[in-house]
Amino acid sequence: MHQKLLAELVGTIMLLATVVGSGIMGETLAAGNAAVALWGNTAATGAILIVLILAFGPISGAHFNPAVTLVFLAKGEVSRQQAAAYIGVQIIGAVLGVVLAHAMFDQALIQTSLHIRTGTGQWISEAVATFGLLLAILGTLRARPDAVPYAVGLYITAGYWFTASTSFANPAVTIARSMTNTFSGIAPSDVWPFIAMQFIGAFIALFLFKALGKRNLAS
Repeated sequence: MHQKLLAELVGTIMLLATVVGSGIMGETLAAGNAAVALWGNTAATGAILIVLILAFGPISGAHFNPAVTLVFLAKGEVSRQQAAAYIGVQIIGAVLGVVLAHAMFDQALIQTSLHIRTGTGQWISEAVATFGLLLAILGTLRARPDAVPYAVGLYITAGYWFTASTSFANPAVTIARSMTNTFSGIAPSDVWPFIAMQFIGAFIALFLFKALGKRNLAS
């Protein structure tokens, strides 16, 4: 269990260091071009997800995401104790990853984001983003388990661009990103609607996955 928690902690630290760090780097180099900054942020995030899942998947399952952990709890694949421990270290790891990114770029270690992300379109986007992420994970696990890292990395890469919210799709990430007033930040007041929609999207995906499984068995 200690190895699994360490894998979740380190993986989530590296995920957030990449999300926030690449956002800072992209914004710095893009000279005001938001599309270029977003592309840099996107490419780095998609790439690191593939690497982290390949590295830590055999140890902890590479959840790095409370929504993923709760879906696996609902499927009976992790215990309540393990789920609670995973979620705790995911949130801690996410915050530490933001601090690490700030340290690398010589910024104040803890900040409060002023980046407003609110409104119906943003909320729907977070439900859609998390719905698609969980479908990608569950579907690929069923059909091609070895392809999960690539499916997740590619889905999040796409999600940055086809959702209005740029696809946070992760409650721990959302909480931690409220602590950076940089390109990837989110205002603290906007965090909880995002998280609520992320959980809704995740469990709709689980419901659909189970329905599709029953259909396949029946046919």
